[in-house]
Amino acid sequence: MKLVGIVGTNATRSTNRQLLQYMQQHFAKQATIEIAEISGLPAFDEPEDRTAPAAVQALSDQIVAADGVIFATPEYDHSIPAVLKSAIEWLSYTTRPLISKPVMIVGASNGSLGTSRAQAHLRQILEAPELKALVMPNVEYLLGHSLQAFDAAGNLKDATKAAELADDFTAFMAFVDLTAKITPANKFVEKNQQFSWSQVADGRDL
Repeated sequence: MKLVGIVGTNATRSTNRQLLQYMQQHFAKQATIEIAEISGLPAFDEPEDRTAPAAVQALSDQIVAADGVIFATPEYDHSIPAVLKSAIEWLSYTTRPLISKPVMIVGASNGSLGTSRAQAHLRQILEAPELKALVMPNVEYLLGHSLQAFDAAGNLKDATKAAELADDFTAFMAFVDLTAKITPANKFVEKNQQFSWSQVADGRDL
């Protein structure tokens, strides 16, 4: 199984990046996880021709080629970082690679709640009509006090949290397999990639 892990921040040091790196290493026998950075993406500016910049197209191509996507998001002011929202806006406005793509959301925060509000917000965003991602239900991985969560080798110190993540990842792989069996044909994806709010206004809502 091939997955893409998106680091939801442009911070040089991030425990969300550490979390994805941990997953990449510890679940290597179960799946290949490519870690994608969004720090190099331009700020979203709604181009008239809807053409994705090269860096956005590269990220989109990674998502299309993957069986599923893992978003690792920090929490800034009860929501996701602006840079992550900007990246998602690019994908929504141009290539729309997340349509019917299985998604797992994880998050690390130095606070005790572990990005719970940001994850809820991200889930809501990814289910928007222009995105239509298939976010895994009933599972959220919240890593609180993340600055103290990893040892020098990058391993999770808390065995309980490590076991929880392993269970959640196993559930996600099953979710990816299940959605592959029930996802509509490519024509549905292609049709949804052409979504526009004008369709809703004139009664042609998908």
